[in-house]
Amino acid sequence: MNVIVAGRNVEITESLKKMVEEKLDKFQKYFKTDVEATATFSVQKNRQIVEITIPLKNGAIFRVEESSPDMYASIDMAVEKLQKQISKHKTKLEKRYKSHDTIRFEYIPESAYSAPVEHGIVKTKRFPVKPMDAEEAILQMELLGHNFFVFRNGETDEVNVVYLRKDGKYGLIEPML
Repeated sequence: MNVIVAGRNVEITESLKKMVEEKLDKFQKYFKTDVEATATFSVQKNRQIVEITIPLKNGAIFRVEESSPDMYASIDMAVEKLQKQISKHKTKLEKRYKSHDTIRFEYIPESAYSAPVEHGIVKTKRFPVKPMDAEEAILQMELLGHNFFVFRNGETDEVNVVYLRKDGKYGLIEPML
């Protein structure tokens, strides 16, 4: 696994770089050798923030972000959260494999475009909307760590939205035109 380390408003020391590489090296067994993990360090006021992103070629994205007063503690929390995501993803794949369902992932690039407009929009993301079923959309939403996900329903060929409800269950919005 190739680890790319970057910093925003912080100087990356050799010990920080070495620590994150060692921590992410334990995930090597889950990925092919050509996978790139990006670790971004930043500082905002008294918060030390670590963001780790691992995009896969099949479109799945593992992304975690943690902050604390200590950068090393942030790294530990982010790696622990990443371990939980990978374990959850692996379990879901095993369940689908055993039930003979197929799984498709979407490639969702994050747009770097961010321009404030007078109505309060501070960031715009664009991504291809490809067909999938609601269960796959929920899996992708959880992998991204979001509370909603827009997708094209493979059965009806219409744009739908899955979302996480306050009670912990999932909802599906099917617009009527």
